[in-house]
Amino acid sequence: MLTTALVVLFVLAYLAIALEHPLQVNKSASSLLGAGLLWTVYALLGPDGGQVLHELQETVASTAQIVFFLLGAMAIVEVVDAHNGFEVITRRIRTRSLSALMWQVGLVTFFLSAILDNLTTAIVMVSLMKKLLREREDRLLFAGLIVIAANAGGAWSPIGDVTTTMLWIGGQITASEIIRGVFLASVVNLVVPLFVAAWWVRGQAVIGLDEANDSAMADTSEFERNLMFFLGLGVLVAVPAFKTWTGLPPFMGILLGLGLLWLVGDLVHRRKDDIVRNRLTLAHALTRIDMPSIIFFIGILLAVATLEHTHLLQALAQWLDATVGRLDLIVILIGLASAVVDNVPLVAASMGMYSLQVHPTDSFLWEFMAYCAGTGGSILIIGSAAGVAAMGLERIDFLWYLKKISGLALVGYLAGALVYIIQFSLGHAA
Repeated sequence: MLTTALVVLFVLAYLAIALEHPLQVNKSASSLLGAGLLWTVYALLGPDGGQVLHELQETVASTAQIVFFLLGAMAIVEVVDAHNGFEVITRRIRTRSLSALMWQVGLVTFFLSAILDNLTTAIVMVSLMKKLLREREDRLLFAGLIVIAANAGGAWSPIGDVTTTMLWIGGQITASEIIRGVFLASVVNLVVPLFVAAWWVRGQAVIGLDEANDSAMADTSEFERNLMFFLGLGVLVAVPAFKTWTGLPPFMGILLGLGLLWLVGDLVHRRKDDIVRNRLTLAHALTRIDMPSIIFFIGILLAVATLEHTHLLQALAQWLDATVGRLDLIVILIGLASAVVDNVPLVAASMGMYSLQVHPTDSFLWEFMAYCAGTGGSILIIGSAAGVAAMGLERIDFLWYLKKISGLALVGYLAGALVYIIQFSLGHAA
């Protein structure tokens, strides 16, 4: 009875999350409701209350590490954006060839996403295209490629995609090995679609390249933009090194860096007008954080934990092993599924399905999972946070993306998956 009730509740919550737009119900509300009901049913029908309480405390502790990390990273990015720090990069993108601009934007997005995260990078780069490109059709094509590039760049970095971050904090991967193992596959995931799209627009000139508006930078000096940009990115890049050096969890490194950024910002702006200074402070940046997304992560991680504690996920893993048989095909299917449903619950479920005793840190399963879950969402516009953000910024139609971008994303996804499998096989050959 307990198993049936938990499965039914989880499926209903999952459907509500997947059908967020048709239902007009925020997925954060669905995930919180699902988590609350699942733990309530587990407490009433499960083992004695002491065991349930102990398991809930363990789940909250592991979930809090991810939430603290995301809050810190988002706040740092918002501070850099408030100072127009990203102009340090975007103002240097200058070319008259549409295909050359496409390569520049794709590569900048790819590497920027690895340092920031795919959602933030997609927002920054799609917003930049509004300043650089006049033709809407050009902007839509660039937005689609930005989604692919942002997701590809986030997959190989421990701080570039929330699912990779989950695997890193959970101990399934290490920072150095995920970079070494998945980087080449992620490059292929980007380069294949980029090559085809650049060939489509060969010979075309950029229209409206010099229409960028610099008035937004009036409140900050060149020194302040550079300082906050490089300090913010330096903090994010230093977090993996901090974890290796101290042995402390990543959220401690991000909170330490956040405090440093806050201190420097207050000192730099202490003589400015109150109105200007308040807009540039980290306190104001905290108000701009996407809290519904944070709430969604909390809800879905708590919900999935009930299935893990009742061993339902382990049973699902055994069924997949018996039915599909090949671990690489199972992970590829999970990646394809992330194009339809959110990759966060998929990865959270996978972390509960497979144990670290059977699949240790940095094994094939976890690295390939990071790649597939991170990049598979590019196949549909609703399959990733970056895609949903681009969809809202440019009002991209679902069917337009399906016809113009989905095929490119699928080919890139499969090509990158093949490269990773070959690379892993060669690196672990007897």
